[in-house]
Amino acid sequence: MSELTLLQAVRLKGRVSEADLAATLGEAPAATAMTVNMLVESGLLVTGKTLKISSAGRDRLAELLAEERNGIDSAAITAIYDEFRSVNAEFKELVADWQVKHGQPNGHDDAEYDAAVLARLDVTHERVTRILDSVVPQLPRLRRYTEKLSEALARVEEGDVSWLTRPMIDSYHTVWFELHEELILAAGLTREAEAKAGHAQ
Repeated sequence: MSELTLLQAVRLKGRVSEADLAATLGEAPAATAMTVNMLVESGLLVTGKTLKISSAGRDRLAELLAEERNGIDSAAITAIYDEFRSVNAEFKELVADWQVKHGQPNGHDDAEYDAAVLARLDVTHERVTRILDSVVPQLPRLRRYTEKLSEALARVEEGDVSWLTRPMIDSYHTVWFELHEELILAAGLTREAEAKAGHAQ
């Protein structure tokens, strides 16, 4: 497990337990603990009830992300991110329709309406999976996002719809938000600039 992968995971989560960190990375707890201990000793992570990235860790992560960007085809990543923007707009609309029905909070008492919204998720998932298939040769560490999105989708399809938008777990929305952040950074952009342009969630 790379220093970059772990630091980025902690940064994206904000604060995270070591067990949850291992789960989101898809790594064995022992291997995660070994890397965490190394980064804590280096002053890049701060430990306590949860882990968080230190100021030095943010600086180090910025360096690692810059090095990573230097090794990729920026034109290809820009094209991939442009494609993601359209799928992101689709997903934002899906989530809005899940949360709001006819201008009112969705009470989820209309099974037909909810089923129609969830049916759209399969199409969105197919589109984002194809995008990830294109980006992984450039950024292999993003392969885990395909797995996490598929895991969340499976839980939704099994009937646990909290895995669509619930915060604080690797729900579909949580993983999507983190993937969006990864692609913004890979394209050399910022979320602030994307928000002003209307592309950020």
